[in-house]
Amino acid sequence: MVRVPKLTRAEVAQAVRNPLQYIAERWTPSPRTVRRAAMSAVVMAVLIVVTGGAVRLTGSGLGCPTWPKCTDESLTATSEMGFHGVIEFGNRMLTYVLCAAVGWAIIAARSAKPWRRSLTRLGWLQFWVVMGNAVLGGIVVLVGLNPYTVAAHFLLSTALLTVAMVTWQRAGEGDEAPRPLVGKAVSQLAWLLAAVAGLLVAVGTVVTGAGRHAGDSSDVHRIPIDWKMITQLHADLAWAVVALTVALWFVLKAVDAPVGPRHRARDLLLVLMAQGVIGYVQYFTDTPEILVGLHMLGSCLVWIAVVRVLLSLRERPSAAAAVPGPAAERPEPAAAG
Repeated sequence: MVRVPKLTRAEVAQAVRNPLQYIAERWTPSPRTVRRAAMSAVVMAVLIVVTGGAVRLTGSGLGCPTWPKCTDESLTATSEMGFHGVIEFGNRMLTYVLCAAVGWAIIAARSAKPWRRSLTRLGWLQFWVVMGNAVLGGIVVLVGLNPYTVAAHFLLSTALLTVAMVTWQRAGEGDEAPRPLVGKAVSQLAWLLAAVAGLLVAVGTVVTGAGRHAGDSSDVHRIPIDWKMITQLHADLAWAVVALTVALWFVLKAVDAPVGPRHRARDLLLVLMAQGVIGYVQYFTDTPEILVGLHMLGSCLVWIAVVRVLLSLRERPSAAAAVPGPAAERPEPAAAG
């Protein structure tokens, strides 16, 4: 059996006062462990979006009609609430798994040697975004699935995904100042692509808010806008993103950019093509639930690919350690006497 070390009163006090420092002084994760911890937060950020979509698409948005309790009398879903209560309450419980993944990323970043304050701060930023989105999710329920709050809920989830991706990228880099790998004009084209992609995601939330999947079988308010018109705008923005991606890809090849940016632009184009196929099929088949769910997953993957394109345009090398000179070049000590 493994002996459990005895803790002194001072050690217990230290653990209670600053648990992260207490863990960091006794554990040093490998760089691979730190990056895997950061990736777990990315995976959970995507999963929480997909399961949130499942709540809406199954009409379970008000399966738990209040918040933070599931009902006025019960913290959890009851058998009388049926399938919808299980789906909604399950999604709420998944938030705790997301918090655990973010907490794991924070602990790993704080325990890494040397300690990188910037990486730890990114982990804490994820935590506060999760907390803010949890509160916003409660407001969504309390206001009866108002489409504007639902849209804000999704956009905040996209912000969480952005920070999680930056954390994962930074976990594999150094802390030196970023060095651009492409020229300023190419970088500006990439940022224009990101801006239009962000607008595409935002308009997508309006499409959802005006569409037929309200999230509950009750009379849920919808955004008073012509659905076909806003869907056409969404499609036009998607083609603009595709055009900018193709342009960026060719420009990167023309200027002989490093292989990393070129591959990231290619990956984004492939994800956009797959997302476009799903989008058009769901439009012409009256938005079946399974395809809408896949489209939400695709939205996350598109945004991840956009963030990776931006992050691939610069590098952050690790600080080079000082190398002592050869022994032959060192001055000899003065001889005694």
